[in-house]
Amino acid sequence: MTSIPEALLWCLSAGTAAAVVLAALSIRARGQRAGLRTRLSAAEEQNSATLHSNTELSARLRATEAEIRHLAGTRLPDLTLALAHPHVPVPGLKDARFSGTETDHALSAVLEQVSDAITKERSRVDAAAQSTLRGATTTIQALLYQLQTALQEMQHRYDDPSVAQDLLNADFLNEQALRRIQATGVVCGAWPGLTREDSYLAELVVGATSRLRGYERVQVSNQLRDPVAVVARAVEPIAIVVTELLANALHHSHRELPVTITLQQGNRGASVIVDDYGVGMHDDEIKAAMELLSGDDSLLLTQLGDPPRSGFAAAGQLVRQYGFGVHVEPSPYGGVRAVVYIPGDPLLTVLDESTQPMSVMAPLPHRSGMPERSHSALPTGATTPPPAASAPAASAAPAAPSAASYEAPAQPAEGELPRRRRRKPVSELDESAERTDSLPPRSPEETGSRWAALQRGTESGRAAAQSEPPRSPEGNAQS
Repeated sequence: MTSIPEALLWCLSAGTAAAVVLAALSIRARGQRAGLRTRLSAAEEQNSATLHSNTELSARLRATEAEIRHLAGTRLPDLTLALAHPHVPVPGLKDARFSGTETDHALSAVLEQVSDAITKERSRVDAAAQSTLRGATTTIQALLYQLQTALQEMQHRYDDPSVAQDLLNADFLNEQALRRIQATGVVCGAWPGLTREDSYLAELVVGATSRLRGYERVQVSNQLRDPVAVVARAVEPIAIVVTELLANALHHSHRELPVTITLQQGNRGASVIVDDYGVGMHDDEIKAAMELLSGDDSLLLTQLGDPPRSGFAAAGQLVRQYGFGVHVEPSPYGGVRAVVYIPGDPLLTVLDESTQPMSVMAPLPHRSGMPERSHSALPTGATTPPPAASAPAASAAPAAPSAASYEAPAQPAEGELPRRRRRKPVSELDESAERTDSLPPRSPEETGSRWAALQRGTESGRAAAQSEPPRSPEGNAQS
């Protein structure tokens, strides 16, 4: 048997060992390759996630930049416009994904801060403008009152009819300017500018009518039961409000259509009802008018429009200051009905017609159970006056006044207006007594003749009032 050489054995042993080592190394290398392959896959996934995250961040950054541009270019301008015109909507976020996020809260905070800043600055600027206008209108109003007084003095000084007519025209134009200046001043917080005596409500309405162009179209119906009057401090404010409502009615109705005023008396006060046959107002216009007439909110000059309409705004300021009310609604005649309600307490009183007779320019009242005043109480040529006319002439002269001769006015019953009696100054009573003592007694024929002349003059005055502007000491005092 052939023996294997020892050297070959060694070679075989070495080869086997090398094969084992190579196999081990191959297994190890295979494991390392698998690990490397796993790590490479993880690295690729991480890289992909990073790229995706970077893409999302870039998209979010671009969306945030777009929101900021949307805020600066659209939302802020619309916000400033909405502050002046509340009906203008302010757009929201451009991208709904930001809703409720910190970005949304930050942008909303910017809008709120800008809104507060604009509101405060606009109020400051508007207050400064109102202060300037208030000072200017007060000065101009005083000058116009002086001009009015001068024109009235000239009307009494000159007898030439043509000059008198020119003075009346100038006085009427001055009244138009005075009305606009007065309304503008009231809107800016100024005092109406006049303090009047207690005045009959019917006289007040006639005076308000005489301030306007187209006054001849106004028809007044007096349905008051009592000689109702407005207390002194509220006469001019209510006259301004009635004037502005009449101006609105005349302006928005055809020049051939009438505007009716009805004076009504209730248990707690009196009302002035103005009806026109004009174009009317839409629901949103009536709502806006009622907001102005309520006088509840602070008013800015920029809210009056361009050109500014200060009539309802002035009325609202006076309503808030003096405590009466104004309501506007559609009229049953197709136009607009405006109602001025004047509470009896504390703005109304009842005057004594025997001591302060109502002006002949005022419309006659329609009192139930009482005869209406007639334009001609005596027929032409009558020589005997009625008992009511002769009684004052035959009455004795009043005694000298004293503190005990004046009685306190009786307290009004529930549901009645307070009554107020005017007392003449002591000097006037003394002069009246002296004149009565010095004059010889009149015969019935002379008294009847004088009474007939007075009634004819009253009738001619009323007829002239239908075709010419109301002009009398009482009417001028109200204009």
